[in-house]
Amino acid sequence: MRPLHICVAVLVAAIWGVNFVVIEIGLDHFPPLLFSALRFLVAALPAVFFVGRPKVAWKWLIGVGLSLGVAKFGLLFIGMDAGMPAGLSSLVLQIQAVFTALFAFAVLGEVPTRIRVVGMAVALTGIGVAAIDEGASGPLTAFGLTVAAAAAWGVSNVLTRKAAPPDALNFMVWVSTVPVLPLLALSLLFEGPSRDLDALGSLDWQGVAAIVCVAWVATVFGFGTWGYLLRRYPASTVAPFTLLVPVFGMSSSALFLGEPVSGLQLCAAALLVGGVALTSFARPPKPPAYAAPMSPAASKEPATPV
Repeated sequence: MRPLHICVAVLVAAIWGVNFVVIEIGLDHFPPLLFSALRFLVAALPAVFFVGRPKVAWKWLIGVGLSLGVAKFGLLFIGMDAGMPAGLSSLVLQIQAVFTALFAFAVLGEVPTRIRVVGMAVALTGIGVAAIDEGASGPLTAFGLTVAAAAAWGVSNVLTRKAAPPDALNFMVWVSTVPVLPLLALSLLFEGPSRDLDALGSLDWQGVAAIVCVAWVATVFGFGTWGYLLRRYPASTVAPFTLLVPVFGMSSSALFLGEPVSGLQLCAAALLVGGVALTSFARPPKPPAYAAPMSPAASKEPATPV
């Protein structure tokens, strides 16, 4: 990669890592489901009117929108609102690579190589260590919700691979239109209209800034830039930079939110990041004999911002 593009890739990873701090700030101003709905509403509007409709079937837009927008981000925001630390959330979400490999095996028939199986085992060990640490210091329910969010991310990754969108940016913008109404309905049902109205009525510049950052900076700019890099370079060259996300997430959470980083968390980080590296960047398995060749876009490992 050109030095400039290396800097850009690191910048995107830094934005996605620091975004967990911004999410934490936003959750101080909004109920989690409402905050997630507003995030996708602002990400979709007005951009949806300026980008063409992606050349994929509606079922993939809806499927990715529900699994990514409603399930992944809904569970993540609820988990963080319930006490899951921002830095640890940025780390635990990386287990999505293991879920992606498992779901790709179940749905796409991609048999993982031995190295990938070892990587999944190492990453799951890291999750176990993180769970032990969180169980001693925080709510395990919130931890479980974050793991469930990573599983939903794995589902959306497999659906994205099936969709094989030729343009990552307009695909993400249109996907962002799908979860808005379901999330708003769930917010009204579970968080209550009075709580939502109170949050909107007391909106201040910090709340607005949090929405703008997670929607336009982390989602539109981050995903659009990442898609640009993936179009210029092989996925195996670009994807390793995602391992910097928990580094920036945990360090920025410690710096700005004062979150402590324990020895067990550092051990979990080393195991999880190492396992994800083996899972993600080992030589890809051969497709099943009966499977049709994948297009170049479909063969790329998806990377979705937070």
